[in-house]
Amino acid sequence: MCGRYVITKPVTKTKDLVKTNIKVEDKDNYNAHPTQKLPIIKSYTNGRALENCDWGLVPSWAKDKKDFRPLINARLETLMEKVSFKKLIQTSRCLVIADGYYEWKRENKEKTPYYFTKTDSSLMFLAGIHQNNQFCIITREANETVKNIHHREPLIINQEQILNYLNIKNEGMDTLRSIKPPELKFHVVRKDVNKPINNDPSLINSGA
Repeated sequence: MCGRYVITKPVTKTKDLVKTNIKVEDKDNYNAHPTQKLPIIKSYTNGRALENCDWGLVPSWAKDKKDFRPLINARLETLMEKVSFKKLIQTSRCLVIADGYYEWKRENKEKTPYYFTKTDSSLMFLAGIHQNNQFCIITREANETVKNIHHREPLIINQEQILNYLNIKNEGMDTLRSIKPPELKFHVVRKDVNKPINNDPSLINSGA
């Protein structure tokens, strides 16, 4: 799964990709977590826009929305089987932007946090779906490099395939299945990241 990530200078880093910025500020977030309003890229008929949406999607069919736990991830393998996601992957795709993400390795009762980035440190574009100003991140089975830490990883879209994914005239699942995961690098970070209240650059530093 993907439950925490980092995004810095979202406006600056996406200025060449979007036409409109809808009230997003160029703030740094070193511990982006579910329920927060976070910047994503959506596609509209008049162009792409950067806007803040809530991380965690409550399906339209949920009767008691107050007690429904928002869905933060959607598995690529079952997207077309889940009522919650089948329509959204066809009509409501988005990109979640990130510098990197955190994942935890479980060993016995101990969980060790790691920070993942692309080997070239470039911006990540995580495949997502959205509904009612909420979004969730699509995940896939982890590649061999990542699998030793966790069996899932976010589906990272190559920059040259961004337009294909956002264009709803294209078959979203075909695009996602064709994407090869990029090479990632990672290191252990301090357990300070476990608490969402902690949010500063030191969180991504190597530590034990």
